[in-house]
Amino acid sequence: MKSLKLFLIIIITGTLLTSCSVYYEDSFDHNPISLEEIVTEYDLWYVDYHRTTGTGDIPYVSRAFTLSFINGVLYANNNIADIGRTGNGFGIDVGTYNTYNGFLETNHDIDGANDFEVTVLSNNEIRIYNYRQNISYYLIGYQTNNFDYDKLFYENIEYFLQEYTNWEKVRTIGGVQNAFDNENYLAFTPENTTTFYSSQDNLGKPIEHINWTFIGGYEIYDVNGYEDLKILTLNYENGDIEEFELSVINDQRIELYNIVSETTYEFSGRGFVQYLKGGKSKKEANGIKGNIGRKRTKISRKIKNRRKLK
Repeated sequence: MKSLKLFLIIIITGTLLTSCSVYYEDSFDHNPISLEEIVTEYDLWYVDYHRTTGTGDIPYVSRAFTLSFINGVLYANNNIADIGRTGNGFGIDVGTYNTYNGFLETNHDIDGANDFEVTVLSNNEIRIYNYRQNISYYLIGYQTNNFDYDKLFYENIEYFLQEYTNWEKVRTIGGVQNAFDNENYLAFTPENTTTFYSSQDNLGKPIEHINWTFIGGYEIYDVNGYEDLKILTLNYENGDIEEFELSVINDQRIELYNIVSETTYEFSGRGFVQYLKGGKSKKEANGIKGNIGRKRTKISRKIKNRRKLK
């Protein structure tokens, strides 16, 4: 829909006048408030990345799950691990912002300055548009006390697997003997396609000395009727396929139930990769490609039925 541009004049004590422009959708029954009031009205702005439109990219927005604007400081949740606890739920300080010149002006510590036009879509939804990159992001506002961090976690579980340099097997329970019993390490990293690595090196080996013997692609599926359970499929380059029910025990441990052998494996994450502001990641430094400047991708997962015995 065509937007209407409203010029809001903020009168400051004395003779100083500052203009601040905000856009509203035609059908939205709005009240004229300042841009600062709009962006600070909610504790968190969830970046609905699936709705992103345009041809360019603003890296710090693309890799953020949430953004917050608090007293001139820009915060972001870039990691899934510990989301809801990092920075009391706001994430980390990644830069500054202001709303004094008619735009939402941001200055990211690494990405630098970017300005956005702001369109109010509803009471808790805005669109921010950067004309230099021709990119629009859609943000949905929440207060921390009613934001569903668990739902965000499981909707973006691919990124959780990527946030550790590797996963080390720490426990094997039941099942029949199978080839995966020999796999002691897994690593997940986004490259041209979603890629995983595995190793049969002895347990306890230093991260930098692990020999990544196998490589392949991996997929994650939703499970019909279970929000906190996923199906993980490992497609090895040699043609082998392993399928697991994936459960999260805590922010550093996962459970993989082998559907064929009925074996349960527990893996613990090692080498946490915190996505702060950019630069070379730990995975790149340890010989695994792909995590420099990680950004979110538009995920459309298929649904499978649960096969594990109850």
